[in-house]
Amino acid sequence: MGDDGAEGQTASHKPLRLFVEPDLAAGGIVGLTREHAHYLQRVMRRAVGDAVLLFNGRDGEWEARIEGLGRGWCSAALTRQTRAQRAEPDLWLVFAPIKRARVDFLAEKATELGVSALWPMFTRRTAVSRINAERLRANAVEAAEQCERLNVPEVFAPAPLTEVVAEWPRQRRIMLCDETGGGVPVLDAVAEAETGAPHAIVTGPEGGFDSRELDAICDLPFVTRVSLGPRVLRADTAALAALACFQAGAGDWRDKRATPAP
Repeated sequence: MGDDGAEGQTASHKPLRLFVEPDLAAGGIVGLTREHAHYLQRVMRRAVGDAVLLFNGRDGEWEARIEGLGRGWCSAALTRQTRAQRAEPDLWLVFAPIKRARVDFLAEKATELGVSALWPMFTRRTAVSRINAERLRANAVEAAEQCERLNVPEVFAPAPLTEVVAEWPRQRRIMLCDETGGGVPVLDAVAEAETGAPHAIVTGPEGGFDSRELDAICDLPFVTRVSLGPRVLRADTAALAALACFQAGAGDWRDKRATPAP
């Protein structure tokens, strides 16, 4: 839930967008969470009668009016659907965890770039031993609210590389960011990618994959090792660069931005 507090206290602003779990349908009343109630009342200074936009990843985006707001509770009455649900690209980001501030940034920006899932993967050279999946999810939710997505990426439980390889769905293609320089240029790989097919961008830790890990990943079907140019990129930079290249060439960046109904 992110918006500027000062702007939230002005009379003229677009409605806040909130991700909710309940179903959304015409005439419905939605009970918002304690956190939503605090955010609306105490942070953004909203009141009964103010408009909010709600989405749940299933039923599109809906305009609602706050009909009740108190300490720790809030209810909103749905008035109209502003955007119908649409499919997002089926694009995973599988990444070796990095330091907390940078992994927060990565989750936020990957959500803005349109990933459908985030999967933290522990490798032999991963410097971070733990990752908070709930925090990842919270960052993804806030980014989805801000960037006007209609859903939130799924966050898979962190797993070791061996488990990721063992559980990999065989129909999902992989673009493996190869810091050794042995891959094909990323734009060449993207040009060959099948538009609309399930894909994943896979990135390693700051120290890179070791040779056994590269071999294990490359034993999976439909793996393309890609190079991200002549410079050594940090892990989060590499992930976001690869996602941007994929979305521009084989993803949904050709689509126009959908604006809410007036």
